[in-house]
Amino acid sequence: MQLKHRKDFIKRRHLRLRQKVVGTAARPRLCVHVSNANLYVQFVDDEAGKTLASASSLALKAKLNVETAKKVGQAAAEAAKSAGISLVVVDRGGFKYHGRVAAAVEAALEGGLKVNDSTEEN
Repeated sequence: MQLKHRKDFIKRRHLRLRQKVVGTAARPRLCVHVSNANLYVQFVDDEAGKTLASASSLALKAKLNVETAKKVGQAAAEAAKSAGISLVVVDRGGFKYHGRVAAAVEAALEGGLKVNDSTEEN
Protein backbone atom coordinates (compact mmCIF):
# COMPACT_ATOMS: atom_id res chain seq x y z
CA MET A 1 0.00 0.00 0.00
CA GLN A 2 1.63 3.17 -1.20
CA LEU A 3 1.11 6.03 1.22
CA LYS A 4 0.62 9.42 -0.38
CA HIS A 5 -2.02 11.20 1.61
CA ARG A 6 -2.73 11.96 5.26
CA LYS A 7 -5.78 9.70 5.20
CA ASP A 8 -3.60 6.77 4.10
CA PHE A 9 -1.35 7.21 7.13
CA ILE A 10 -4.35 7.50 9.46
CA LYS A 11 -5.93 4.38 7.96
CA ARG A 12 -2.71 2.38 8.37
CA ARG A 13 -2.32 3.46 12.01
CA HIS A 14 -5.96 2.60 12.68
CA LEU A 15 -5.61 -0.89 11.19
CA ARG A 16 -2.51 -1.49 13.31
CA LEU A 17 -4.34 -0.27 16.42
CA ARG A 18 -7.40 -2.41 15.71
CA GLN A 19 -5.28 -5.57 15.89
CA LYS A 20 -4.91 -4.88 19.61
CA VAL A 21 -8.18 -3.14 20.54
CA VAL A 22 -11.40 -5.16 20.47
CA GLY A 23 -14.72 -4.20 22.02
CA THR A 24 -17.07 -6.67 23.68
CA ALA A 25 -20.55 -6.35 25.14
CA ALA A 26 -19.08 -6.02 28.64
CA ARG A 27 -16.36 -3.58 27.54
CA PRO A 28 -17.25 -1.81 24.28
CA ARG A 29 -14.81 0.10 22.14
CA LEU A 30 -15.02 3.90 22.48
CA CYS A 31 -14.31 5.00 18.88
CA VAL A 32 -13.35 8.58 18.11
CA HIS A 33 -13.37 9.98 14.58
CA VAL A 34 -12.48 13.55 13.68
CA SER A 35 -13.29 15.08 10.32
CA ASN A 36 -12.62 18.65 9.26
CA ALA A 37 -16.05 19.80 10.41
CA ASN A 38 -17.27 17.31 13.04
CA LEU A 39 -16.30 14.90 15.78
CA TYR A 40 -18.00 11.54 16.30
CA VAL A 41 -17.88 9.19 19.30
CA GLN A 42 -19.35 5.68 19.21
CA PHE A 43 -19.47 2.73 21.57
CA VAL A 44 -19.12 -0.46 19.52
CA ASP A 45 -19.54 -4.13 20.40
CA ASP A 46 -17.27 -5.84 17.86
CA GLU A 47 -18.49 -9.35 18.69
CA ALA A 48 -22.06 -8.48 17.69
CA GLY A 49 -21.03 -5.84 15.16
CA LYS A 50 -23.34 -3.22 16.63
CA THR A 51 -23.11 0.36 17.82
CA LEU A 52 -24.48 0.55 21.36
CA ALA A 53 -24.47 4.35 21.79
CA SER A 54 -23.12 7.41 20.02
CA ALA A 55 -22.70 11.18 20.15
CA SER A 56 -21.45 13.76 17.69
CA SER A 57 -20.90 17.46 17.20
CA LEU A 58 -23.59 17.59 14.50
CA ALA A 59 -26.27 18.57 17.00
CA LEU A 60 -24.15 21.31 18.58
CA LYS A 61 -23.84 23.37 15.37
CA ALA A 62 -20.65 24.93 16.72
CA LYS A 63 -17.16 25.33 15.33
CA LEU A 64 -15.09 22.23 16.04
CA ASN A 65 -12.51 23.01 18.71
CA VAL A 66 -11.39 21.58 22.05
CA GLU A 67 -14.40 23.03 23.92
CA THR A 68 -16.83 21.43 21.44
CA ALA A 69 -14.94 18.15 21.78
CA LYS A 70 -15.40 18.28 25.57
CA LYS A 71 -19.15 18.77 25.11
CA VAL A 72 -19.30 15.80 22.73
CA GLY A 73 -17.36 13.69 25.27
CA GLN A 74 -19.83 14.62 28.01
CA ALA A 75 -22.77 13.79 25.73
CA ALA A 76 -21.13 10.47 24.88
CA ALA A 77 -20.74 9.63 28.58
CA GLU A 78 -24.43 10.36 29.16
CA ALA A 79 -25.42 8.20 26.17
CA ALA A 80 -23.19 5.38 27.43
CA LYS A 81 -24.69 5.54 30.92
CA SER A 82 -28.20 5.35 29.50
CA ALA A 83 -27.12 2.27 27.51
CA GLY A 84 -25.66 0.68 30.66
CA ILE A 85 -22.00 1.07 29.70
CA SER A 86 -19.45 1.81 32.41
CA LEU A 87 -16.19 0.13 31.28
CA VAL A 88 -14.68 0.92 27.84
CA VAL A 89 -11.55 0.44 25.77
CA VAL A 90 -10.38 3.52 23.84
CA ASP A 91 -9.90 3.45 20.06
CA ARG A 92 -8.43 6.76 18.91
CA GLY A 93 -9.04 5.82 15.27
CA GLY A 94 -5.49 6.31 14.03
CA PHE A 95 -5.46 9.94 15.18
CA LYS A 96 -2.93 11.28 17.67
CA TYR A 97 -4.15 11.29 21.27
CA HIS A 98 -3.88 15.05 21.35
CA GLY A 99 -6.15 18.09 21.16
CA ARG A 100 -9.75 17.34 20.20
CA VAL A 101 -9.40 13.55 20.45
CA ALA A 102 -7.88 13.72 23.93
CA ALA A 103 -10.45 16.30 25.05
CA ALA A 104 -13.37 14.12 23.94
CA VAL A 105 -12.01 10.95 25.58
CA GLU A 106 -11.05 12.68 28.83
CA ALA A 107 -14.47 14.38 29.06
CA ALA A 108 -16.13 10.98 28.58
CA LEU A 109 -13.95 9.52 31.34
CA GLU A 110 -14.76 12.44 33.64
CA GLY A 111 -18.43 11.73 32.91
CA GLY A 112 -18.17 8.43 34.75
CA LEU A 113 -16.71 5.94 32.28
CA LYS A 114 -13.73 3.81 33.22
CA VAL A 115 -10.93 2.52 30.98
CA ASN A 116 -9.59 -1.00 31.25
CA ASP A 117 -5.99 -0.78 32.53
CA SER A 118 -4.52 -3.24 30.04
CA THR A 119 -5.35 -1.02 27.03
CA GLU A 120 -4.90 2.39 28.61
CA GLU A 121 -1.71 3.12 26.65
CA ASN A 122 -3.66 3.31 23.38
